Order: sequence, then C-alpha cells, then structure tokens
Amino acid sequence: MDAAKTSPQKPSERELRALVTLLEDDDPIVYRAVRSRLLSFGAPILHRLEPYLADPDPRIRRRCRAVAIRIRREANDSRLLQFCLRYGENLDLEEGLLLLAQTRFPDINPRLYREQLDAFARELAGRIVEGPFALTSLAAVNDYLFYELGFRGADLSKAQPADFYFNHVMDRRIGDPINLCALYWLVAQRLRMPVVGIGIPGYFLCRFQTAAESVYIDPFHQGRLLTRADCVRYLHNAHRGFQEAFLAPISPGRTLLRVCANLYRLYEEQKRAAEAKRLRRYIVALAR
Repeated sequence: MDAAKTSPQKPSERELRALVTLLEDDDPIVYRAVRSRLLSFGAPILHRLEPYLADPDPRIRRRCRAVAIRIRREANDSRLLQFCLRYGENLDLEEGLLLLAQTRFPDINPRLYREQLDAFARELAGRIVEGPFALTSLAAVNDYLFYELGFRGADLSKAQPADFYFNHVMDRRIGDPINLCALYWLVAQRLRMPVVGIGIPGYFLCRFQTAAESVYIDPFHQGRLLTRADCVRYLHNAHRGFQEAFLAPISPGRTLLRVCANLYRLYEEQKRAAEAKRLRRYIVALAR
C-alpha cells in the first residue's frame, strides 16, 4: 500500500500504542504486519509517532524512526512525481533537485541549502567587478567555488547513488558533472550572469555568453574554460559525432531527467529494484 495515501481510518490512541509495542516483537512476520499497518496510515500519523521516537526502548525508537522515514520518503516521492508532471521542462531546477534529495534523505531541510546558495552569491557579488559581465567574472566565480570552497569532481568509478543527490554534493563539496554544473548555474542565476546548462552527450557543461564573447565552463574540472572547438573535439574523441543541437542550452526539466537517469543506472547496477523503479517513474514523467 502506498504510505503517502491517507487511510480512511485513523487509529485510536490505544490501537497506535498497541501497534508500536508490537514493533519490538522478535517474530519477523509480526513485525512486517505491524509495520505495514502503520505505513498504511500515511503522513497523518507522523506527528503521533513523534513521542515514540524518544521511547526508552531503543528497538521501538529505531523501528518507529524507520517507519517515519519510510512514510516521509513515500510522501516526498508523490510530491516530486506531481511536480514533474505539472511543470515538465520548465520546472524550477533548484526545487526539483531538492525534492529529489528529499525522496532519499527525508530529514534534510531544503531551506538551509537555498540559504547556502544565497550566501555563495552574496559573497561573489562583492568580488565581481561592476559593469558588463566578462571572463574576469568567471575567474572570480571559479576561484571562490573551486579553490576557496573546494568543490571538485568525484571519482565516478567509485560513485554511489548518494553522490548524485544535490544535498550530498553540497555537503561533501564533491560531485558529478551534472550536479556541479547545477550548482554553478544556480549561483550564476542569483548573480544574473548569462550562464546556461549544456547537456552534451555523456557529459555536462555550462556556457557563459554575451554579445562579445562565449565560453564553455567545466565545473567538474574546477571550472576550466573551453572553446567551442574544444567541445567539438571532445565529442569526436568520445565517438559521439557532432550535431549543433549538442551545444544548445538544455532545459531545467531535461537536466533533472539526466540526474534521475544517472541514479536509475546506478540502482540498476546495484540490483536495487525498488529504488530503480522509483527513479523510472520520475524519468517517465519528465520525458513526456
């Protein structure tokens, strides 16, 4: 049963107390039945479980917490799915990445990550020379994000699914190409810099473009700057060929889709069927 859906019946306090007490039963059949019953009540039961999260019995605390996390994850799963279906390609990338993170880490506070991005932008606003944006502006952004704050590319050969969630990238300051580009993009948006995402096949970049100049940025490699010729050469060396569309700006919805696709592949490789199925639902919604 989908825990995000509200049960037509709410448990009495007596029934809830009895169910929680049974959570400590050693019989796995009893435990699974009780857990399923608690999950069936969905999100409305969460506030009533709170007192049991401080229960003297550590097993009850642990198992109530597991139930609460599962309920929040499934509620967040439904929220993200509806968000994808409603907004499609024109969604708010920042909100989408944080909603996706909450499906895996339901205890995070999205507001704190937004405030952190705001703080990055405020610091940079005082470093960027006033007037039209130019390559010197990118130098200031790169120096701050990659050398002072220490954001850098992860070893993708050892990547785990957690490494592809935006909150994890922000916390550890290590990430994959797409999430690091998203970080760069979101900070640039706050500064009103002319930066967009470029989703070339097999990789991800940002592009800074004004009437006078255009340059590609590789946040995965500490913001190194690339020319159009560099990008074309990369595509040929990677046996991708070249199409003009490969260097066109990518929409926020397609960006989120690619994050989900990377996670889906990792979960499939790890044979985590339930997680892969969850990600596949987002991909289908975003690909409409």
